[in-house]
Amino acid sequence: MTQVTLREQALVKLPSVKPTPSFVISVLALTVSLGGTSAYAMNTIGSRDIKNDSIRSIDVKNGTLRVKDMNPNAVKRLKGRQGAPGAAGPAGVGRWALVDADGQIEAQSGGFEVVSAYDVVNNTTNPDGTPGSVPAGAFGNVYIDANEDLSNNGIVAVIALQNQVDQNDDGIQNGRAPGPDANPEFSGEITATMCGIAGVVGCAPTGANTMEHLVVSPRLSDGSLTDDQNRKRFYVIVAGDSSDYVPPAR
Repeated sequence: MTQVTLREQALVKLPSVKPTPSFVISVLALTVSLGGTSAYAMNTIGSRDIKNDSIRSIDVKNGTLRVKDMNPNAVKRLKGRQGAPGAAGPAGVGRWALVDADGQIEAQSGGFEVVSAYDVVNNTTNPDGTPGSVPAGAFGNVYIDANEDLSNNGIVAVIALQNQVDQNDDGIQNGRAPGPDANPEFSGEITATMCGIAGVVGCAPTGANTMEHLVVSPRLSDGSLTDDQNRKRFYVIVAGDSSDYVPPAR
C-alpha cells in the first residue's frame, strides 16, 4: 500500500461541497469559542500596537470616556454651547448729562433740561446789593427736569476735574500742590437727590418740587458755596428703570 505524505494530502484537490446548515452552525460555534481569545487580545493591546491617528470617534463607545481619561489642558480649552441671549434691560438705562461751570447742559444722552442754575433765593439780595431778581430760585444749586418719574431711579453726581484751568492762580494745575484745599481744580463736594420728597427734600424753583426733577448742590471742600470764580463742571447720572421717560415737547 502506497504511503501518502501530509504534503501530498494537502495537494489533493477536494471535491466542491455545498455548505449545509450543519456546516454553517459548526463554523459559528467555532467563532464563538474563539471569542475569549479575541477579548484577551483586545485587553492586552498597548499604545505601540495602535497606529497613530487611526482611532476615530466612531471607534469609541459613547459615554465611556471620562474627564480623568483626558489631558487636563485639553479639558480646560473645551467650551460649551453659547447660551441664549439674556432678557433686554429696562429702557433708557444709564441716562446722563454733563453740566458746565455756568450750570448749563454741555452734553447729554437726551431729555434733561435745566430749570434753574445758581440763582438767588426770593427776598434776598444779589452780590451787588440789588434785590433778588430771579423769582423762586435757589442760590448755589442746579435744578434739572429729567422728564421722568425718578422715584424708581438712582441719581449720582460727580465733579469733573479740569487740569487746564488754574482756579487759584498758583500756577499748579496737575492737582499736586501741597497743603489742604490747595488744588481746587480737583477738589470739591457735590450732592444730588430727587425733588419733591415730603418732609425730606423741597425744591424752590417754580414747578421744580416734583419727582420728575432733581437738584444738584456743588460745594467747595470746606462745604461753603461755590461762586462764578470757582465752580466746576459736573456729571449727573440717572440709573435704573427709565421706561417711563417722556421726551420733552419741542
